[in-house]
Amino acid sequence: MRNKREKNEKKYRVLITGASGGIGSAVARKFLYAGHDVAGIDIRDAAVTDPRYTHYICDVRDAEALPDIPGVDILINAAGTQNGPDDIGVNLEGLIAVTERYGVRYGIRSVLNIGSASAHTGSEFPRYVASKGGVMSYTRNVAKRIAPYGATCNSLDPGGVLTELNDPVVNDRKLWNRIMKETPLRRWASPCEIAEWAYFLTAVDSFCTGQCIVVDGGESINQRFVWPE
Repeated sequence: MRNKREKNEKKYRVLITGASGGIGSAVARKFLYAGHDVAGIDIRDAAVTDPRYTHYICDVRDAEALPDIPGVDILINAAGTQNGPDDIGVNLEGLIAVTERYGVRYGIRSVLNIGSASAHTGSEFPRYVASKGGVMSYTRNVAKRIAPYGATCNSLDPGGVLTELNDPVVNDRKLWNRIMKETPLRRWASPCEIAEWAYFLTAVDSFCTGQCIVVDGGESINQRFVWPE
């Protein structure tokens, strides 16, 4: 029933950054499967082959080099890096450059920023957390500015996701067991699960805006209450 409903929805022109891996690639495939036209931006070659997919090799930090992509209905900022000198440049400054170019304009339907649950908890690496905290604030700023167009802007803030960026802990049995003890659902999300959220918040939703939505398997609510037994 869900697939039939999707095929009857309006078709959109979707732009996804970070489309060559992880969450971005899964989101691209989700929209293509639903029949939408998708453009992807990444510093790597295309990971998707489809007649409705157009790929651009570009660094999101280089505002002057961003390609001319007219008529974007939905913008999804999924490009990101973790625990390195480029965290703020890619995760925040690049996201801002892309959004100002394609998202803050008449005709846009929705903008979605892929943030992180770490922006809410303050855990993880300092520059990474700072970049994702900036994404939260910028999301609300954009939501206010595109509301006159009838458009929405939210951030989707995952906890652990099974992507290559997280291989250092996913492939370490001891660390993985420790992480699972802190995650009530005892698992991490797949990129495809996050893509489902991305689809809903952009192609389906038309009223929720300015929100930073945590999808982390309950990790952020797992506060250990200490009291005498």
